[in-house]
Amino acid sequence: MKKAATYLFFILLIASLTFLYSFSSTKNYKKKIKNVAIEFVAGDNDFLTQEMVNKLLIQNSGDIKKQPKSVIDLQGLEHDVLSNPYIESATVFFTIDGVLKTIVKQRTPIARISTANSSYYIDKHGFKVPLSENYSARVMLITGNINEENLQEFTRFVNLILADDFLKKEIIGIHKTQNNEFVLSVRSGQYKIEFGSLEEINVKFKKLKAFYNKAFVDKTIEQYKTINLKYHNQVVCAK
Repeated sequence: MKKAATYLFFILLIASLTFLYSFSSTKNYKKKIKNVAIEFVAGDNDFLTQEMVNKLLIQNSGDIKKQPKSVIDLQGLEHDVLSNPYIESATVFFTIDGVLKTIVKQRTPIARISTANSSYYIDKHGFKVPLSENYSARVMLITGNINEENLQEFTRFVNLILADDFLKKEIIGIHKTQNNEFVLSVRSGQYKIEFGSLEEINVKFKKLKAFYNKAFVDKTIEQYKTINLKYHNQVVCAK
């Protein structure tokens, strides 16, 4: 008898808690949104303003403020925010105090592509990011023989350069010739680096840094017009 009473007590307790949770949840979703808050993940990019993100939130929903939580489609709002090409990720949720909060991470450009027909950034994934009137990123410039098929090739090459502390400061531009060879522009002078194809990239970068270690010390680097890395086990320079 005592055992049955214990079971009945727990059943009633669970039922009560379920009812209270359901009642509280229903009441909570009937509450109206007090405010909208937008937070940018820390970074160096200023492509977007809070006003621009706010416009993305209301483009299909109208004025969100004062609307009950129950009519807000959080997943739809996230989709609207992510439709902006400057945004890499976004999370939209309600806070306990009735605020609709959006946390946004902007894309980080790694290079600027410039062709006869268009100009845009690419991020580390090779995603195209349009130029912005609000912000100009200081990144290396890519020119020459560029198309949709070789965009990932450029992305991979730039990511390798940026992974090296010295190279990311020294190399400021990449040009791809019609012969599908790469020519690099540098920060330290007017000379060009004839890199050739993207075969044995790491070997070529090692040769370049070894050459720099000597050429910067004796200042012979100032005499050269081109530095050619295409040949096996040697660096060929032209004055």
